[in-house]
Amino acid sequence: MQNKRILFINFGGIGDEILFLPSILSVKKQFPNAHISLALESRSKGISTLTNVIDETIEADIKSKNKFFELIKLLLKIHKGHYDIVISSGANKFISILLYLTCIKKRYGYDTGILSKLLLTQAIPLNKNQYAVNMYHDLVTPITDFKTFLPELDIQKQEIESNIVLIHPGVSKISVDRGMVKTISAVEWAKVIELLYNSGIKVKLIGGPDDKQCIDTIKEIVSPEKFENLYGSTKNLKELAELISASEKFLCSDSAPLHIAVGLGVKTYVIFGSTDDKKLIPQSDKVIPIKADCDCPLMPCLWERRQTTCEKLDCLKILPEKIVETILNG
Repeated sequence: MQNKRILFINFGGIGDEILFLPSILSVKKQFPNAHISLALESRSKGISTLTNVIDETIEADIKSKNKFFELIKLLLKIHKGHYDIVISSGANKFISILLYLTCIKKRYGYDTGILSKLLLTQAIPLNKNQYAVNMYHDLVTPITDFKTFLPELDIQKQEIESNIVLIHPGVSKISVDRGMVKTISAVEWAKVIELLYNSGIKVKLIGGPDDKQCIDTIKEIVSPEKFENLYGSTKNLKELAELISASEKFLCSDSAPLHIAVGLGVKTYVIFGSTDDKKLIPQSDKVIPIKADCDCPLMPCLWERRQTTCEKLDCLKILPEKIVETILNG
């Protein structure tokens, strides 16, 4: 039977949803007439503007103060959906209980112990030591013969402009305030822009609402004629993706725009410090990690060994000259 109703559950940011997308695509290829629903956090609902494969999104803010109420609402919505199959990411042992409570006949999730083996149709071994797309894709191997290696985004790609580097610094004030620093400072970004300009490269600068402080700092340091400031020009993820698609080269940090660029096949250069590039980008000559020459024994530490970054941040002491040289030679 091809007309299945299939529910995917993946709680996380928009970057996580893009990394999860290949799993959904492979199942859709196996069941082309299936109705696909995705349960996610409200902050990530914009994923539906980047793909045509998701028929419906179900929002559940499980990390809010009212998480138990949110979970009850989610279960009620799921019961009304009359799904045939449910696939959920997440390494929390509670996931297998949640899937069991959905009363969906076929349930797939990660092997988190005895409960998952008892409550799931199949408990999939969790291998975190691989590109996240592949880690998520392991979940759907029991039900599809297809393998989708990278995100595939459904947007109207724009004509590529030559000799342009589009920059998304990704210096979120919220992340910095929470002690989760994943990229170089605004001052260092300003130096990168100056060096690119001096090398004859046209620079365009974008950012989201959380990047305002960083963008303002860059504007104070770099003369306006040396870059085109596009901050605030994109109103949603789809417009951001279209802008990225027109770039010959894209420079960013470990953030959602990185995964959009990968899905669009744009030549992308990524600043990596505290997070693991081997798990967040594919092995491809189109995606180039830029890292510090650092011998810190804990690198990469964020999410692997600790929930905040250290004060020294040796892993992010990357010379602007090295960044620009990598771009020019790549």
